[in-house]
Amino acid sequence: MSQVNSVSQLSDVQPTDWAFQALQSLVERYGVIAGYNDGTFRGNRPMTRYEFAAGLNAALDKVNELINSEIGNRVTKEDLETISKLQTDFATELASVRSRIDNLEVRTATLEAQRITSSTTILGGEAIFALSTASGGDPPGKGDANVVLNQLVRLQTTSTFSGKDRLRLELNAGNFNGFGFGDPNVLNTNTALLSFQADTGNGIKLATLDYRFPAFNDKVVFTIRPVGFSLSSVLTANSPYFDAGRGAISRFGEASPVFKIGDLDAGVGFDWLLSPRARLQVAYGASNANNPDRGFVFGKGAHNVAAQLLLLPGNSVLTGLTFVYGYSPDGRLNTFTGSAIADASGFINQPSNIYALNGTLQWRLSPKLTFSTWGGVVGTYASQTNAFAVSTNYLFSLGFSDPFGREGDLFALMFGQPPKLIKVGDFSGSSGLGENATSYHFEAFYRFTVNDNISITPGIFMVTNPGNIADNNNIYVGTIRTTFRF
Repeated sequence: MSQVNSVSQLSDVQPTDWAFQALQSLVERYGVIAGYNDGTFRGNRPMTRYEFAAGLNAALDKVNELINSEIGNRVTKEDLETISKLQTDFATELASVRSRIDNLEVRTATLEAQRITSSTTILGGEAIFALSTASGGDPPGKGDANVVLNQLVRLQTTSTFSGKDRLRLELNAGNFNGFGFGDPNVLNTNTALLSFQADTGNGIKLATLDYRFPAFNDKVVFTIRPVGFSLSSVLTANSPYFDAGRGAISRFGEASPVFKIGDLDAGVGFDWLLSPRARLQVAYGASNANNPDRGFVFGKGAHNVAAQLLLLPGNSVLTGLTFVYGYSPDGRLNTFTGSAIADASGFINQPSNIYALNGTLQWRLSPKLTFSTWGGVVGTYASQTNAFAVSTNYLFSLGFSDPFGREGDLFALMFGQPPKLIKVGDFSGSSGLGENATSYHFEAFYRFTVNDNISITPGIFMVTNPGNIADNNNIYVGTIRTTFRF
């Protein structure tokens, strides 16, 4: 099973984030940032939190100038509230940026005199404590689970050598027991998996190693990730809840299963800014990439190549269309999000080609209400026979920001269908696969923001007809997740 996504505190601020869209709105209304060399603010380009804070700091300076000038009444009350929230959310990074600016003249003179090329490294981390329980699911499993206390700790360093590139290393340790509630001795279904579970036996594991650098006048960003790769390492999943510590509590609910096809471990890709409102992303990844017998580039092991077009038709809408081609030695998808039958492509059990199409949409209906959805179809076709299997999945969600007047809180509701086989053919057993019903996923969570570094998220999800089998009992999984970021 692929690892949970990286520490968000040190990861890129995505164009889907509220902060990104808020800053972009300020830029377009007040011209508060000069932007790149071509005069544009690329509000659909991911950047680190410290890069974002640098832009935000420049925007704050410009807004202050406007307020103190004769045209200060142009700045609305709503924008002042937005600026206040941005200052709160990025207080740590702003303090660091301003400290560096205060000493810039002295440091610049020293560096110019010595001609030293230095690097900058930032250390951060995340600790997740979760008290969880589950019930139901007898069958497909043995029924109710005991209350468990699990943890996941992640430490990450982010370094830059030119100011534009990024080298990232992440170590993690977790104490989840195998598949947790999805274990055969408990609920026996992948639909019971939590988004933040990782089993390292509390041993320290290198989870991520990647390097990113821009080229072609900063219009293209290349990614090389020999450890911890998934398609979402390059392709923007375009989900507001793809965050193990602060997002969805279920593995299925965090992002489309299409981005998890292949259980990959190494890969490369690029993100090309076609225009201020369009991006083309291409990724290639493989499993067992370090094995000479399997190989990395279109070898004998599982491998995927994917392309995604992201469009920003308006300041409140972001949509994406994704195509994936893959190869699997046994036809398995290994997304670990739906029924075992769908994930194994009907147990086709032979070398197969995989084709997947996925669409995503995020729509900010109002400053505090976001609608999002995604849906995908996956076809697996045996390369040596006429056997095939087709599955589908989808999800709809509503997110309410700052409910009850509490800034930083989030209440989210989700409904969807985990991967389900809809058609199989031309292989033994295709008429008796057992999927005689449809599983539906219902999820709700409320994230309480204690302060900038601590959040507490109680949540629950239910899956009907686990495994898409009518005789299986519904499953219920609940958790109280506490996340510390530093």
